[in-house]
Amino acid sequence: MEDGTKMSMQEFVNEIYCGNHLEILERFPRGCIDLTVTSPPYDNIRDYDGYSFDLEGVIQQLYRVTKERGVVVWVVGDSFLDGNKSLTSFKHGIALQEAGFKMYDVMIYAKESPKLPHKRRYLDAFEYMFICSKGFPKTVNLIMDRKNKQKGVTCSSRTKRNKDGTTTKVKNPLKIKNYSRRYNIWYYLTGYNHSTKDEIAFDHPAMFPEKLARDHIYSWSNPGDVVLDPMCGSGTVPKMAHLMGRNYIGIDISEKYCDIARKRLLDHRNKIKPQSHWEQLLDLNEKERKTVKMDSYFSS
Repeated sequence: MEDGTKMSMQEFVNEIYCGNHLEILERFPRGCIDLTVTSPPYDNIRDYDGYSFDLEGVIQQLYRVTKERGVVVWVVGDSFLDGNKSLTSFKHGIALQEAGFKMYDVMIYAKESPKLPHKRRYLDAFEYMFICSKGFPKTVNLIMDRKNKQKGVTCSSRTKRNKDGTTTKVKNPLKIKNYSRRYNIWYYLTGYNHSTKDEIAFDHPAMFPEKLARDHIYSWSNPGDVVLDPMCGSGTVPKMAHLMGRNYIGIDISEKYCDIARKRLLDHRNKIKPQSHWEQLLDLNEKERKTVKMDSYFSS
C-alpha cells in the first residue's frame, strides 16, 4: 500500500495491515464496510506494544467508512483506580452517538471465568458491547439458541399489556417453539483453551473469545460482506470472518500482533474451508433452530 493512495474495494479486503489505523482508514473509500467488530484499548490498563489511541479520530473514520445501515460492535469496559470506576465505557458510548451512530442495543459480554478484583469488591465479570448502526441495521440475524422449557406446548389463551395498564386477551393459539432468541447478555468462558485453541494468540494480552466474534459476525452481517477490526490484535475477528465466508480487514500498529494474526489465518486457510453458515460452526441441530430476519421480527 502506497502512502496517501486511495484504495479500491478489491485491493483492501482479506488483508492484515500493520500501521496507524487512522492513516490506513483514511485511504478506504467512503461507505465500504458492512460490519466492524472491535475492542479498543482503554484507561492504560495494558501496554499494547507502545500503542496510543485517538477515540474521536477512530470513531469519525469508522462512521465515514461504514455503509449506510451498517453496524459497529464496540466492546469496552472500565478500570478501577483509587476507589473509583472510570466510566470510560459510558464516555465511548456517548462519543459514538455524537458521531452520528444510533445506539441500536447495549449488550453485556459476561465472563464465566472473571479475574479477581480488589478484595473488597465483587468480581468484575462483564464488559459492554455497544451495537451502533449507521441508520437502521440492514442485517439482523437473531441467534435462536435459548431452549424453551415448555417447547411444544400450545398456549390457547394469552394476554398482552396495553399502554394504559389494562390487559387484553389474545385468542389465537401459540405453539411454543423449541428455541427462542437470546437475551442481550452473552456468557462466554475466557482464558486458555476457552477463548481459542490457537496457542500463539495468547501472546496478546487482551483477546476476546472467538465465539463472541463469531456470534456478532453472524448477527450483523451476511456471507460476502466486509468485516473490519481496526485494532485487530491477534486477529480473532479476521479469523472468524474468514471461517464464516465474509471478507475481512484487520489493522494493528504492532508488527508482532500482525504476524500472529497472519499466522492464525494462514493456519486455518490451510486446514479449514470457509463456512458460510454459522450453524456449521455450532453444536446445534439445524432443523430445530431458525434465524429470524429483521422484517419478521419487527412485524411480530
